[in-house]
Amino acid sequence: MSPLQLLPILAIVVALACLTTAYATPLVRKLATHVGMFDEVGERRMHEQPKPRIGGIALFLGFAFALFSVLGYLIARNELRDISKIHDIIGMLFGGTLILMVGIWDDIMGMRPRNKFVAQIVVAGVSLLYGFVIKDIENPFHRGDYIHFGVPWNYALSLIWYVGMMNAINFIDGLDGLLSGLTAISGLSLAIIAVGHGHPELSLVLAALVGGALGFLPYNYNPATIILGDSGALFIGYIFATVSIVGTSKTAFTISLLIPLVALALPILDTAVTIVRRTSKGKKITEGDRGHFHHQLVFRFGLNVRQAVLLIYALCAALGIVAFLLSGGIASLKVAQAGMSVMAGAPP
Repeated sequence: MSPLQLLPILAIVVALACLTTAYATPLVRKLATHVGMFDEVGERRMHEQPKPRIGGIALFLGFAFALFSVLGYLIARNELRDISKIHDIIGMLFGGTLILMVGIWDDIMGMRPRNKFVAQIVVAGVSLLYGFVIKDIENPFHRGDYIHFGVPWNYALSLIWYVGMMNAINFIDGLDGLLSGLTAISGLSLAIIAVGHGHPELSLVLAALVGGALGFLPYNYNPATIILGDSGALFIGYIFATVSIVGTSKTAFTISLLIPLVALALPILDTAVTIVRRTSKGKKITEGDRGHFHHQLVFRFGLNVRQAVLLIYALCAALGIVAFLLSGGIASLKVAQAGMSVMAGAPP
């Protein structure tokens, strides 16, 4: 199946996830309002009124429904015979469910930063045991040149990647519509790259994530009526981290970790600067402030929330284009179009 044949399937995944999330979000918002699950106004908050959280549940429902539906369809038609690809998708759904539950618990009951950090390590550890481990990284500037990692460094690097990505995504969720829009843009960039590199399972997962984010965005854009909460942020961070790790495990046309690093450079750099800023001032890393990049656009440069979010969207889209070019760009799509058999796992 060529990328052009895969494209309609991806479009269906996006549509299913989008529509399901759009339908589920008002229900989740009503539930959060009924039981009093609000993100309260405070010094670190940018909204002036308490807003319902646990919006991540709605995004997850759209994500899971779309993946299960299309996966079942492909298996029934015998178009997905490669067990390893099914294994990866099921693993991401399982791990995503675990981290979603951690986020829901934090949104509802509240968790101490240390306990939440430990929970993230546990979920990441389960994923490592499942097989989501960085084995090597392909140099995007020299195709076929790999940097190999051995035990225990590959496990340590994978664990750091998981925890770092989940917290980076969580940190950037500070303005209405910022994370949901960034997820859609970065997810689309990585999905295109995955198609070009012959990884249909990754493109399906990313398409479901993009659709969920798009379905949630109308409710989350400024002025938001519901926010993702930790349930959504941790889940999104987990999916991005796992997609990157699974991409490095492929022996042909690997998606190097450099590619998601570029596509997701904004939250990653913001987190790095945040750690340096807080530690230099003698603060705890988990101690919130208004020093994030998106906060600076509002408080230092005088942009309103919508202007700041749109600017970050544009920067994220530009980084996605750079990641696409680094990954081989149009050339990789032509290679895939010429002869890949992505769904059946048969030789090209």
